[in-house]
Amino acid sequence: MRIGTLMKSRLPVVLDTRVVSESGGGPDKTILNSPRFFAAVGYKMLCAYMHPPGDPGYQKLCDKAAAWGAPLLSVPDRGAWDLQVISRMLSICRRERVQIWHGHDYKSNALGLLLRRFWPMRLVTTVHGWVKETRRTPLYYKIDQLCLPYYESVICVSEDLHDRCLQCGVPADRCVLIENGIDTEQFARTQTTAQAKARLGLPNDRLVIGAVGRLSREKGFDLLLRAAHQLLVEGLNACVVIAGEGDEETDLRALADELGIDDRVHLLGYCADPRPVFEAMDVFALSSHREGLPNVLLEAAAMEVPIVATRIAGVPRLVLDDETGLLIEPGSSQSLAEALARILKDESLRYSLRHAGRRRVETNYSFAERIRKIRNIYDTLLTERTRNGKQSVSDRHALSN
Repeated sequence: MRIGTLMKSRLPVVLDTRVVSESGGGPDKTILNSPRFFAAVGYKMLCAYMHPPGDPGYQKLCDKAAAWGAPLLSVPDRGAWDLQVISRMLSICRRERVQIWHGHDYKSNALGLLLRRFWPMRLVTTVHGWVKETRRTPLYYKIDQLCLPYYESVICVSEDLHDRCLQCGVPADRCVLIENGIDTEQFARTQTTAQAKARLGLPNDRLVIGAVGRLSREKGFDLLLRAAHQLLVEGLNACVVIAGEGDEETDLRALADELGIDDRVHLLGYCADPRPVFEAMDVFALSSHREGLPNVLLEAAAMEVPIVATRIAGVPRLVLDDETGLLIEPGSSQSLAEALARILKDESLRYSLRHAGRRRVETNYSFAERIRKIRNIYDTLLTERTRNGKQSVSDRHALSN
């Protein structure tokens, strides 16, 4: 076979890279769901995840990747000073002939800038948000913001992140807003709320306040438990069901016990498929202090669950107050309780919100449309020419090796 024919027959390779621990988070739903969509539009996408060796949560990600047909490459990572991560990633780039490096956090963005010196490739990143707060995250987020101006395309999932990236020095012509999307065929209701409650062992007459997410402080689940306590004191027959795992689990169980509502709080742990949980909900509550545009909101709306959410970041673009859900200010369990009570006491409101939410996702948050926009970025980067109209030397090398 001639070299030219071989080049034409090979799909361009995109490497999505990210640091994960435990069972990952919201961005992984987008990343691992993408390869099968990109294969249909002419790109081979691989996912390379850096993770602590022996982390049992990584197997959960492997299972999810297998279910969605996502090629997932393991990159053991012992921390900031594990220099073997550099050689492992470089080996993947060379072996797979990666043409586009797509980072998703501070470490993958820093690595992309370093590895491009040894393997020519285009640099793209998605900014999902700087929301988690630990002792080390301020440093990590600063590194990320220093790297972003050197990327050829910076994709932001919400307007506030787009503004912050511009403030970090990302050129306006390289910074683009592409909100998260969802596969509405995958996330579609298949059973009634009553049927879903029965499968979870919940009484049909008990109103279910649901949430899905990592059990961490920025999610504000303590506010949700306090709001639920207030509703129970007022005589509402309700319970809280939360699907997710994280380091706040012990504190949340202690709070439920302190409030005397431990029999009405169900922490389900990690759920590989949260759709049956969504179907059992009478209302979905997002109590977060910080977010970008969380995938769980798109999932809840697609599953026809009425939504109460905090007015933060990209949330108001999906949740239109009194139209596709109810918005509250963050940090107030009282406001959360009032909004939840309004929905739970008004069946006609629940009906209108659930159908309006589904329509908005179908119209404005199509996963296929998101893929189309990102594909256009990839296409542009791979067809860019130097000033004299020829491909750069580095591009020719990457395409022909």
